[in-house]
Amino acid sequence: SKIRYTTVQNWSKNVYNLVTKRAAAYENALVEWVDGNMGSKVTMKYPSVYLKGRGARADILSVAFASAGQIIDSGAKAVHSAPDTSSKIISKSIAIRGGQTSYRGLLHVAKGATGVKAAVRCDALLPDDLSRSDTYPYNEIHEEDATITHEAVVGKIGEEQIFYLMSRGLNESDAIHLILMGFLAEFAKELPVDYALELNRLIQLEMVGAVG
Repeated sequence: SKIRYTTVQNWSKNVYNLVTKRAAAYENALVEWVDGNMGSKVTMKYPSVYLKGRGARADILSVAFASAGQIIDSGAKAVHSAPDTSSKIISKSIAIRGGQTSYRGLLHVAKGATGVKAAVRCDALLPDDLSRSDTYPYNEIHEEDATITHEAVVGKIGEEQIFYLMSRGLNESDAIHLILMGFLAEFAKELPVDYALELNRLIQLEMVGAVG
């Protein structure tokens, strides 16, 4: 069996968005979380999958976009309690105009859960010097027969990237918007078309006033 749960939230900037999202995957089941966070004053959200049957899989793809006055604390949890289970967590975050993003994740492999394969990747982009991004991964591995990978990258937008796009006729705001959408392409391609268009529109609105 397979289930995919897709959410793109854009709450008002005075909302505290505290969410619990949890799933259990049994033998050969696949759970996919596709989760976007744009709005709210504070978001705390950590989609979780409990892998309880042999061959169960979890794919978690999340995006956080924080602007001025926003704190988005998001991440994922994958709990492997059965053999031959696998999980993939990809987290992408952007903070602009003083926004703050955090990735907070848990990867747990129980004793006896042999043959587990798990990968975690956290990518953060900071277009300015006012914003902040933190990563708090926690890996708890109790089984030697497991393959675990984790990588985290924080980057900035290079002036040469902006210069190149502006030399092609874009203004600075549009150039940065194009770079941001390229950074989020891995997430956007997993969305239904109307969701992807709305994501593009929301980021474009956030860019108004962010440059200049």
